[in-house]
Amino acid sequence: MTPYLEVLIFLAAMACALAFYLFLRLLVDRAFASRGKTAGLFLSRLILPIVLLAATMAFKISFIRRSFAFSRKFDLFLNAALIFFVGFLVVRLLNSAVVAWYARRRRPFPLPRVLHGLLLAVLYLIILFSVLRNIMGINITPFLTTSAILTMILGLALQGVLSNILAGMSLHFTKSFKRGDWIKIGENEGVVIDTTWRETRLLDRNSNVIIVPNNVMASETVSNFSLPDKKTALSYSVRVSYDAPPPAVQEALLEAARDVPEALPSPSPQVLIRGYDDLGVSYSLKFWVTDFGRKDDILAKAARLVWYKFKRRNITIPLPLRESLAEAIGALKSKEQPAAAKTEKANTRDLMHSAFLRAQEGKKLGKPLVSAREVEALAARVKRETFAAGEVLFRQGEKGETCYIVSRGRVQGEIVYEENGKRYISEFKTGPGGIVGEMSLFTGLPRTATCSVEEESELLKVTVADFAALLAGNTHLAGMMAGIVSERNLKNQEFLAKIKELSAQDLAASINKKTILARLKKFVQMFKLL
Repeated sequence: MTPYLEVLIFLAAMACALAFYLFLRLLVDRAFASRGKTAGLFLSRLILPIVLLAATMAFKISFIRRSFAFSRKFDLFLNAALIFFVGFLVVRLLNSAVVAWYARRRRPFPLPRVLHGLLLAVLYLIILFSVLRNIMGINITPFLTTSAILTMILGLALQGVLSNILAGMSLHFTKSFKRGDWIKIGENEGVVIDTTWRETRLLDRNSNVIIVPNNVMASETVSNFSLPDKKTALSYSVRVSYDAPPPAVQEALLEAARDVPEALPSPSPQVLIRGYDDLGVSYSLKFWVTDFGRKDDILAKAARLVWYKFKRRNITIPLPLRESLAEAIGALKSKEQPAAAKTEKANTRDLMHSAFLRAQEGKKLGKPLVSAREVEALAARVKRETFAAGEVLFRQGEKGETCYIVSRGRVQGEIVYEENGKRYISEFKTGPGGIVGEMSLFTGLPRTATCSVEEESELLKVTVADFAALLAGNTHLAGMMAGIVSERNLKNQEFLAKIKELSAQDLAASINKKTILARLKKFVQMFKLL
C-alpha cells in the first residue's frame, strides 16, 4: 500500500472521530445547560483529546489495519500520533483543571486569552517537535530554520498585529488593569470587559462597547479608578454669589455630601474655595464613593441636594444679568409681602391640622392645647422649608432642639435598638400632619431615631426660640406639656432603655415631670432675655 493511501485512510478515520467529537460536545452542552456555564467546562475541554486518542488506538488494533498491509513507517507514525495525543490530553487535563478551579470560585482567570492561547500553542509545538525528533527520527532543524524565516516575514507583514499582542502581554504582566476595572484612556471611560490578542474592550455608561487597540493602551495614559482599591473621589463644582457667607456654603455642601447614600463617611467630604471671578465665588465639593460606574447618577443626586440646601439658606447661584432683567427682579421683590402673608396662612392651617400641641390621650384626645390666636402667632415664626428626597433631617444619637411638622410629602424614620445582645431596626413613616423630633425639643434627649425625607416634602421647622415664644405667652402650657411628655416617656420607658444612645440619666430625666418643666421654664427665661 502506498504511503499516500495509508495517510488517506488514517485521515478518514480521524474525520469520523471529529464528527463523533462534535456529537458528544453537543450532548455535553445540552446536558449541562441547566446547571450553569461552568458545570460542563472541565469535561467539554477533554472530549477532543480523548476522542482522538481513542480513535488512534482503535485504528491501531482494528481489523482495517490487520486487513491491509501497512508499512512499518506507518506503524511508527501511529505510535508517534498516540504519544502526541497523550501529551495533548495531559496538557488539556491540567489546563482544564486550572480553568475550572477559577470558574467554580467565580474568579477571573489571571491570564488574558491571547497569552493563554499562545502558551498552549507553544506547549503543543514542543510536544510535536519532540515526537517528530525522538519517535520518528526526523531532523527538525530545517523546520526550525524555515519557521524562523517564516516568522521574520510574518513579523514584517504583521507589525501592527504583533505590537498589539506584545502590548497586551505587557499590560497583563504590569497589572495596569483587569477585567471589571473602571478606567479612562483619552476621552473614553468605561469598565474593562475583555482583553484579546489585539484589543481591549470597554463598556461605557451608555452601554456602548469601545474597542481600543492594545498598542494604544500601552502608549497612552490610563487612569484606573479601581486601583489601589474601589474607593475613588468625585468632585462637584458650583458658583455662588458674593453675599453668601463661606461657612454657610460649606455647611450646605457638606450636608449634601453626607445625604448622598453612596458617599462614604470616611474619608470625610471636603469643600474647597477654588477662586473668585465676576460672577461669584467658585466652590468644589469632594467626596468618596466605591461605585464609580454610577458616577453620573451620584453627582446628579449631589447636585439636586445642593439646590434644596442652598434654597433653604437663601444662597443664590449667580447668573449674568442685564440691567433690564435686574430691574424686573427688583420689581418682583416688592411683591414679597403678600407672599409672606400667604405663607403664614398656610402655616396656621398646617399647625391646626397637625398632631403638634394636641392632647395625645384621655378624654381630650385630639383637642388643641392652645388657642387659635396662639397658633397664628407661632405660625408667623416657624419656617416652611422644602426638602429633597433622601435628605436626612437628623440622625440617631445627635443633639437636637428642633422638630418638624409634615405639611406635604412623607418622612421615614429608623430606630436602631439592642435586645439580648442582638441589633434590631424599627421603621416608621409620617405623612401630612405628622411630627418628628419633638421629644428632643421638649426633653433635651439625644435623637432616638434617624429621620430622612422619603419624597420631596414641605416641612414646618419649629425651633427652641419658636417654642419659647409660645410658652412665654401661655403660662399654663409648660405644665401641661411637661405632664404629657413625662407620661408618654414613662409608657415607652422599656423600649427607650434598649436604645444605646440614651443613658440611664437621660431616661430618668425624660420621665421626670419636674425636670422637663424646669427645661421648658428655662426656654421662657431665655426668650425674655432676648
